[in-house]
Amino acid sequence: MRIGFMTEQSRREMLASFVIAYKMVLQGHELYAPEATARCIREAAGLKVNCFLPGNMGGINQLISQIERNELDAMIYFYSPGKEMQFDFVANTSQFGVLLRTCDEYCIPLATNLGSAEVLIMGIANGDLDWKNS
Repeated sequence: MRIGFMTEQSRREMLASFVIAYKMVLQGHELYAPEATARCIREAAGLKVNCFLPGNMGGINQLISQIERNELDAMIYFYSPGKEMQFDFVANTSQFGVLLRTCDEYCIPLATNLGSAEVLIMGIANGDLDWKNS
């Protein structure tokens, strides 16, 4: 499976703990992430990550393009939900909103918190998403 990762700076410690905990599952898959997120994954768990541009310099757009070309099977994006954001703004204009809509449009599972990321990774480990590769 091809798994995309994004994280905000305030969630990098959570991402590091996550990839350490699920290293055995993740090492059998292709990982993709913008530069800072990729570095976090490599440093924490020593996993190989295909690195994109920094998120604010086009990395998120590269992930979105991968989804649109059917080159990504799952997405994990740890963000800070405490930020004041109106849903209409988030869903329509922000990079997160575009990523969210693109994942929905192309049936790409998107985990945005630790609980949903664990469910997604365990589903991948159990072969529950193998239908995406057939």
